[in-house]
Amino acid sequence: MKKLRYSFYLPLTLFVLMTLACSKQTYTAAKNKSNDSTYTLPLAGNAFLTFKESGSSEQINNNGLANWSNENTVISSYIRVNKAGTIKLGLNAKVLPDGNSSQVKVTVNGNSKTLDLKNSEINEYPIGDFTVDTGYVKIDLQGIKKSGAYFADVTSYTITGDAVSNGVTYSNDPEFYYWARRGPSCHLAYTVPTTEKVSYYYSEIEVPQGSDPHGSYFMANGFGEGYFGFQVNSDTERRILFSVWSPYQTDDPNSIPDDHKIILNKKGPEVQTGEFGNEGSGGQSFLRYNWKAGTTYKFLLKGEPDGTGKTDYTAWFYAPEQGQWRLIASFKRPKTDKYLTNFHSFLENFNPNQGHLARTADYKNQWVRTTSGNWEKVSEAKFTVDNTYRSKQRIDAIGGKNNNGYFLKNGGFFSELVTPGTKFNFDNISQAPQIDFNSLP
Repeated sequence: MKKLRYSFYLPLTLFVLMTLACSKQTYTAAKNKSNDSTYTLPLAGNAFLTFKESGSSEQINNNGLANWSNENTVISSYIRVNKAGTIKLGLNAKVLPDGNSSQVKVTVNGNSKTLDLKNSEINEYPIGDFTVDTGYVKIDLQGIKKSGAYFADVTSYTITGDAVSNGVTYSNDPEFYYWARRGPSCHLAYTVPTTEKVSYYYSEIEVPQGSDPHGSYFMANGFGEGYFGFQVNSDTERRILFSVWSPYQTDDPNSIPDDHKIILNKKGPEVQTGEFGNEGSGGQSFLRYNWKAGTTYKFLLKGEPDGTGKTDYTAWFYAPEQGQWRLIASFKRPKTDKYLTNFHSFLENFNPNQGHLARTADYKNQWVRTTSGNWEKVSEAKFTVDNTYRSKQRIDAIGGKNNNGYFLKNGGFFSELVTPGTKFNFDNISQAPQIDFNSLP
């Protein structure tokens, strides 16, 4: 698995991941030492800089913690235990150059222990015992004082004790470190309530205030050939994103033959368009729009064959602040002759440095409109997860129903579990969408 580069902050959840069957799992990582109750927790896939001052140099890389110079930086690592009890920790670290030393502290559940580091080769430093409950455990590391420029390079923790005797969950596969730090993606696969052909998908999303950290992508109207939703790119930028995959299977958009390229039919004012790659390839569009948490937004997608062996996909976004539907874009997909299929939504984080933060959203009021013009409400959704979760690298992702419809939540290392594959039914009593299709831009 290669680390991916982004085009327009491309969300990285493939629909095929959503549709794979999921069964109830036992969340236990493989033992990695001759003592079958001892585990090594690598910082590379399980640690985050949960507090870092502007200008600080610390980073988590493929070897663990590096450039650790600021005593105010907090490095938090996470592991999930299957029973309450005691864990015994050790820290694997080195201090360079030879002759330098430092003092650091490790904190679990408010209990801190101090240790002195001095070796220039990786050495295991005993930390001590901590009492923990079942679920995710946060281990905080912070510097106290140092003789040189850096506190230490830290690769991992060693963890043993009765709390891990029933197994643990953490990222123990280097191929998953990047994905585990992003966190598991989760999805809602909707049951389409009709056997007729469907030309429109409609749904709404409301993100609760404080549940929209950087890197969040809330996908509303997913379909077999693409996705449509909104994301958080920075403190000052948010986007409405609509993408369609090319039928040509490649991660390089430059290799797509001309007769397989996604064609732009039209786009709305201020919308940017281009190509994307690295997760399949195709056409992508986005509108910079400062959508707000705590507000409900509407998404409308149309998919309809053009009669020449191609299908047109068109996306509109309703901005309540402006009181109107806005066209995002319309794309023509070649080698495709079909109406809409595989209605779904998902939630993901595309910034691995933000994977320790929780994000959630209400996905509500889902409808489909048949080619005969009838609106049919969606009353069932199935919760599914991606390969990061299924591979037991990280399992802080849940979905379900609430008073508004359905919800998804991931990130933050919460301990609640929902079995992938669980179906939820919601009786939507809202009226069918009132849309004047002739006046849509």
